[in-house]
Amino acid sequence: MTDFARVYRDQGASINGIAADGEGIFQLPDEAPVLDGANEQVEEFLGEKADYDEEAEEKRYYRRKRLLTVKSVISASLGAAITYGVYLGLLQMQLILHYDETYRDVKYGNMGLKDIDNKMLMGINVTPIAALLYTPVLIRFFGTKWMLFLSSGIYALFVSTNYWEKYYTLVPSATVIGVMIVPFWASLGNYITRMAQKFYEFANYKEETVQENQRAPRGATHKYIIIFQSVFYAIFHLSFVLSQFPVYFFLGNFLYPYTHTLYNVRECGASIHQGILPNFNLTVLQTLPSSINLIYVESVLMGAALLSMLLILVLCGAAYRPTEEIDLRSIGWGNIFQLPFKHARDYRLRCLAPYFLYSGFEVLFACTGFTLCYGVCALGLEKLPFLLTAYGLSASVSSFLALSMLRWHRMVPLVAGAALHCCILIGLFFWSPKPKLQSQGAALYVVAALWGIGSALNKTGLSIIIGMFYEDKERQDFVFTIYHWIQAFAIFIVYLWSDLPMMAKLGIMLASAVISILSYLWMEKKLSCNDHYRLPKIPAPRHKVKGYRYLEDENSDESGSDGEGENGENEDGGNGGDNIGCRHRRARGGGGRFAVKKRLFFHN
Repeated sequence: MTDFARVYRDQGASINGIAADGEGIFQLPDEAPVLDGANEQVEEFLGEKADYDEEAEEKRYYRRKRLLTVKSVISASLGAAITYGVYLGLLQMQLILHYDETYRDVKYGNMGLKDIDNKMLMGINVTPIAALLYTPVLIRFFGTKWMLFLSSGIYALFVSTNYWEKYYTLVPSATVIGVMIVPFWASLGNYITRMAQKFYEFANYKEETVQENQRAPRGATHKYIIIFQSVFYAIFHLSFVLSQFPVYFFLGNFLYPYTHTLYNVRECGASIHQGILPNFNLTVLQTLPSSINLIYVESVLMGAALLSMLLILVLCGAAYRPTEEIDLRSIGWGNIFQLPFKHARDYRLRCLAPYFLYSGFEVLFACTGFTLCYGVCALGLEKLPFLLTAYGLSASVSSFLALSMLRWHRMVPLVAGAALHCCILIGLFFWSPKPKLQSQGAALYVVAALWGIGSALNKTGLSIIIGMFYEDKERQDFVFTIYHWIQAFAIFIVYLWSDLPMMAKLGIMLASAVISILSYLWMEKKLSCNDHYRLPKIPAPRHKVKGYRYLEDENSDESGSDGEGENGENEDGGNGGDNIGCRHRRARGGGGRFAVKKRLFFHN
């Protein structure tokens, strides 16, 4: 009989385990090993496992973190590529349909589609001028990932309004697109840079700076920023290919051949004296597409736009920890509003500003000036998607050329891209393709591919150099806002010059490319001479705490106060020299930043 059988006897035990009238109850002997089994189970549960390897488990954990970071970058890149592919494809199809006078007269009568299109383009190109005032506030309020998601939702809204083409649907949605262009791109650039920095933390989790949640050593994350930005632009430039799908598979079946559309065209390229495609035929559609087919195409585009939103929402991780998000917006909304303007005091940004402006010029020139005035004017409207596909594929593959920054100096891809464009622009000055001559197609495709190489080097190189210069996570959204706001301002200038002669456009492009190269080389020379640059101080977070408050003398205009190390050097490599802030504190008789703290006091 076992020990448990000796404890209770079946004859005297009641249902609830208590013996009737005290019968059948036995006391356990002192040596009964009942608790020893429980202790063994507890020890087995809480004790060290013989087969548990803490280091291997830690490696697996951070490997999963790195894979999730890569998944976030690829998902954000695919989401942005699909979003812009849908947006550009729908806009292109819409402008081609509305250009045809037969389509306007039969489908919409006297609604004034041409005037609506002009107001749409005005809303898209003019509204971003004010983006510098609200973009940092929106990004800090919603957060980087949610700003990216909401911006992609606005693009989906633009697609949905095309189901019912009216003035009160198309123009407001286009205006909202213009409002969200700069926040979308600023949050996207910030997101990719932050993912590169997080990947560094997960790959070097044993480093003391990572374990103590300190700032990484200067230059430690550059390798990951170069790789991640190259991957992003390689995927994103495929949006120019995706945008041609509506014309490939749908609208191309309704277009007239080049013999009809170019019948009255007499001059192309540099010979054009005013506007875009003068004397181009006003009827480009052989037959009008049915409304139900248009609804099918727009439904597919709407589904793709929703897919991009889901990619960003579900598969993209957060760019910051929740506490970091709170700290970023706790510096005060007034400071958030002012800091983009204060960063303009940094001569590195001022020297890069011509490059930012040129990067906006060149991408719009590729999509409108070259493809229309050279490509379509010589080959016909049916070749437009092939020209843009050549440009997009070339830009996508050439984005990996920015990986040369891993071996060579950072100026190599930037200067090479702009120099390549200068050579192409000089050639375009002396080239006027003949209308309706199909033998020129090979040369036009080669030029489109070469322009894509230069665009990829410019776009990827600029995003990389911004991430390398401004490694501090509290500054990145401000700097990317300035970058993409200047790009949007360049797009507005291109919108204004649409009626200029082609020679004037080429002259402006060439001058801006040369100025951007010289300005960039001047910046590199100043950096090599350790010329000090000014960085505004990021105020400390001011959390709302009941019962007490800190009062601290802060000088947000103090130069170099945020990035100085022990040797008086700026965090990004600039030589701090004789620190103005230190002289100011010594003049007041203080002993450092803690000497200016006021006492902590309580209030009701």
